[in-house]
Amino acid sequence: MIVPRRVALRSLFALAVTAFTGGALGRIAARPPSGDPRDPHAFDEMYGGRRLLGFTGPDGGPVALVDGRPLHLMRCADGGYVTPIDHYESCPTPLAATRAAVDELGTAPLSRLAGAHGVHTDPTGGSPRGVHA
Repeated sequence: MIVPRRVALRSLFALAVTAFTGGALGRIAARPPSGDPRDPHAFDEMYGGRRLLGFTGPDGGPVALVDGRPLHLMRCADGGYVTPIDHYESCPTPLAATRAAVDELGTAPLSRLAGAHGVHTDPTGGSPRGVHA
């Protein structure tokens, strides 16, 4: 029996969609939910009068929010983390790096640019000071 080309293509397409969906759902199911004690990047606390929230992002890296605004975390060669706000001292965890950024900010609001990769912000909430090359 000869299978028509259209039926063969539909079958291959259905097989590919099923394989992709199963793989994606498997990764989602295997990842611990945000805030879960098994999530190595999870934290939710008040610090210095600000709400700090941390969780594992879709790419598996840490995500930090300060009062609901994203704070970019960068991984260092020594395994620690730095932020655009306080990028001179490597901190051992995303929470420690977020706290260091809050300490550096004082009462100034976190700039919207602090979440952007490679942009350094003025600790007083002013304009960007420079961009990583």
